[in-house]
Amino acid sequence: MNEEQRLDASKVKQKTEEKDYSQYFQHVYQPPNLRDARRRGKTEVEYHKDFEIDERFKGLGKGRKFYIRTYGCQMNVHDTEVIAGIFTALGYEHTDTTDDADVILLNTCAIRENAENKVFSEIGNLKHVKQNNPEVLIGVCGCMAQEESVVNKILKSYQNVDIIFGTHNIHRLPNILDEAYMSKEKVIEVWSKEGDVIENLPKVREGGTKAWVNIMYGCDKFCTYCIVPFTRGKERSRMPEDILEEVRDLAARGYQEITLLGQNVNSYGKDLDLDYTYDLGDLMHDVSKTDIPRVRFTTSHPWDFTDNLIDVLATGENLMPHIHLPVQSGNDDVLKIMGRKYTREAYLELVGKIRAKMPDVALTTDIIVGYPNETEEQFLDTMSLYQEVGFEHAYTYIYSPRDGTPAAKMEDNVSDQDKKDRLQRLNRLVTHYTRDALSKYQDEYVNVLCEGTSKKRDDIYAGYTDKSKLVNFTAPSDDVIGKIVKVKVTETRNFSLMGEFVEVLNEEKVEA
Repeated sequence: MNEEQRLDASKVKQKTEEKDYSQYFQHVYQPPNLRDARRRGKTEVEYHKDFEIDERFKGLGKGRKFYIRTYGCQMNVHDTEVIAGIFTALGYEHTDTTDDADVILLNTCAIRENAENKVFSEIGNLKHVKQNNPEVLIGVCGCMAQEESVVNKILKSYQNVDIIFGTHNIHRLPNILDEAYMSKEKVIEVWSKEGDVIENLPKVREGGTKAWVNIMYGCDKFCTYCIVPFTRGKERSRMPEDILEEVRDLAARGYQEITLLGQNVNSYGKDLDLDYTYDLGDLMHDVSKTDIPRVRFTTSHPWDFTDNLIDVLATGENLMPHIHLPVQSGNDDVLKIMGRKYTREAYLELVGKIRAKMPDVALTTDIIVGYPNETEEQFLDTMSLYQEVGFEHAYTYIYSPRDGTPAAKMEDNVSDQDKKDRLQRLNRLVTHYTRDALSKYQDEYVNVLCEGTSKKRDDIYAGYTDKSKLVNFTAPSDDVIGKIVKVKVTETRNFSLMGEFVEVLNEEKVEA
C-alpha cells in the first residue's frame, strides 16, 4: 500500500515528499538497447537448483487470496503456473474473481500493441477495486514490465498499481510481496540482467491432462519486429537431466501430453557447456523414451531446424506429427529486413526435407502482413508460398510496431486499408486450406486427448488429435476426460471437427 492510501485509510492529513521515480528508474532499469543486447552472449548464466521459500516469508499469505490474469503466449501461461506455485507455497489461496482477491496480478504480453492496450484497459478497470479496498495489492508483471515506456506510463497514469516486476525475477516474488506490504511506496523490481536458470520452482499447473515443460528461456535471433529478445533475455537452456526429471515426474502423475517450450525451442542446447553435443533432437529422443503418451514442442525457428531433429521426429510413436514452423513472409526482401536469416528457397527446402521423412506431417505457420514498405507483389509471394506448402492452418497478424525494435524506426508507407485488405485475403486463403485439410477426416476415426467439456456446451466434450485438430464430440459420461479416446468424425467445419465417442484407448486416469 502506498503513502496516499495509508493517509486515506487513517484520515491523517500531512504533507509527504513525492518520490522521484525517474531517478530510481535510472538505477534499477535500462531500456531495451539493441547494441548492448547483441553483446550479451558474453555474460555467464548461473544455474540455481536450491530454490526454497525463506522462513521469514512462510505464512505471508495466510488468510489472503490471489488472482492472476494471463495475457499472451504459452510462456506466459507457464510463468503464471510458477507464480501461482509461489503464492500457494506462501500460504495464499487462489480465487477466480478480483472481488475478494488480496493480490491481483496481470501477467502481461508485449508482442503486439493490442495486447498492451488490453492490459492498460484492465488496469483502469481495477481502479474501483482499489477504491473499495485500499489494502489490495495490484501488480503488473511479465513482458510489458520489461519495457521502459510501459513502466513510465504506469507510474505516470496508473496510481492504483503497487508492484511491478519483470520476467527475470519471478523467483523474487516473496521478497517483492513482503516489501509491498511493508513499504509506503510502489515496489518496482525489473532486472536488466539476462537472467539465470532457477530450478525447483513450485508450480500450480493448469489442468491435469497437458503440461508445459520449459526447456529454455530467451531468444538470440533479434528479428527486427520482435521485442522478445529484450523482454526475455538471452537464450538459456536448462540442463537435460533437470528436464527429464520433470518429464518423468509428470508421467508418474498420469499426464497424457507435454509440450517442450521455448521462445526459440530449436536453439536448445547451443549454450550448454557440456563435454558432448546435445540439441533439441537429442532431447526429443530422450523424452520419447519416457511414459508420456504425447510429446510436442513449440515454437520453432526454421534457421535452427536440424536434420537430427527431423530424423528423431520421423520415428513417430509418442512424438506428434504436427510441426508449427513460422515463416512470417514468402518474399526474400521482406524476410531480409525482418532479420529472419533464411530465404524462401531455404524454407521450402526445409519443408521438403521434413516431408521426405514425415510424409503425413501437418504443418502450420505464423504470417505477418503489412510489414514496413511491403509491396503488393511481395504480399502475393506470401500467398503463393502458402499454396505451395499447403499449410493446414496459420496464425495471421497485421504488423504491430514495438517500441525499442529496429522495425519501429522504419518508414512505413503501407496504408492501414491495404494492411487490412491483405489480412482479409490471406485469411480467406487460410480458411480454404484449413477447411480442405479437415474435410479429409469425414467419416474417419481419430484419436483425441479429451481435455474436458466444450466452452459452449457441458454435454459436448473437446480435445485435440495428434495433428492438433480440435474435435468436439458426444460421449456417454465424464469418464472420457483426461483420456485418449477414439472418435468417429461425423461433420467437418471450417476450423474444427464434430464426432461421436467410440472407445477409450487408454484407461489410465490423470491425477486431480
